Amino acid sequence: MATELLELKFRLYDGTDIGPNKYALTATVASLKESILSQWPKDKEHNPKTVNDLKLINAGKILENNKTLAESRVPVGEIPGTVVTMHVVVRPPAPEKGLDKPPSKKVKKSKCSCTIL
Repeated sequence: MATELLELKFRLYDGTDIGPNKYALTATVASLKESILSQWPKDKEHNPKTVNDLKLINAGKILENNKTLAESRVPVGEIPGTVVTMHVVVRPPAPEKGLDKPPSKKVKKSKCSCTIL
């Protein structure tokens, strides 16, 4: 029995694409993210470091890492033999520890000089 393949391309935040490439329906979302990381253009401003830095969105649904492509796909609107576009969102880099300013504990006093008679 032949493995069914789905042709996917991944649309990045700036409108550029990775792919299209064919993936087995048994591939996990995490493995798709690993593939995206390995093909990520080096000239981008925000470069993800791990699969947890990426979110894949298909038909408005955020895909879970532990689900397979077959479990995650939304066949409504898919036309057999066409390329399915998934959107890739990059989590912004976390600020480095020690660079954050602690919240100010000063209480600002109102300088209102209203008088109620």
